[in-house]
Amino acid sequence: MKKLFIFIVLIAVAVVFVWWFMASDSTTVITLSEQNNSGMQGTATITEEDGGLTVVLSLTGAPEGIAQPAHIHHNACENIGGVLYPLEFPVNGFSETRLGITMDELLADMPLSLNVHKSPAEAQVYVACGNL
Repeated sequence: MKKLFIFIVLIAVAVVFVWWFMASDSTTVITLSEQNNSGMQGTATITEEDGGLTVVLSLTGAPEGIAQPAHIHHNACENIGGVLYPLEFPVNGFSETRLGITMDELLADMPLSLNVHKSPAEAQVYVACGNL
């Protein structure tokens, strides 16, 4: 009877561990540093869940009420390349975007950076950037 109890406990622990492992999300936080004396900085939190990625931008020093273009670009911040994935434009320093790709698919295109622009009219001015 004691052996059966120990066996059942071990099975229960294994089931809980497998459930926890399968349910846990993969999250990466990228620091976005100020560019061009913008006064803006923040984070991009990328979470993999349900077969896709959610990218949440949280910026301080953002202008009030202005939509700012944001993208995941090829190459690092020091040598930004073309846009790989457009993101929802943050307004008041916040946006959330759902991408239909996995973290492995995103990282296969490394090096990458996440860049925020001053405004649609001044998209050539970068205000914050972080390397993935």
